[in-house]
Amino acid sequence: MILARVVGTVVATRKDPRLEGKKLLILKPVSPEGKDEAGYVVAVDSVGAGYRERVLAVSGSSARMAEGCKDTPVDTAIVGIVDDVRLD
Repeated sequence: MILARVVGTVVATRKDPRLEGKKLLILKPVSPEGKDEAGYVVAVDSVGAGYRERVLAVSGSSARMAEGCKDTPVDTAIVGIVDDVRLD
C-alpha cells in the first residue's frame, strides 16, 4: 500500500472506454510522518477522495480488485481516505 496526499487531477477527453466516468487523481507519496517523498502517481479514485486528503492507494493487480476497477486498465487505485496515522 502507498500512503499519499492528493495534489491534483488529470483530465483526459480521449481514453480507453473502460476508464469513462472514472476520476483520475495525482498523488504525492508521503512518509507516515507526513513528509513528501519522491515522485508522483496517477490513480483512479474508488472512494471519493478530495484535494489535499491523505489516502491509501494500491498498485498492480491489487488496484484491479478495487471497487469499480475490475477488467479496467488500472495500475494504481485509491482504496481509502486516511483519518489518522500513529507510529508507536
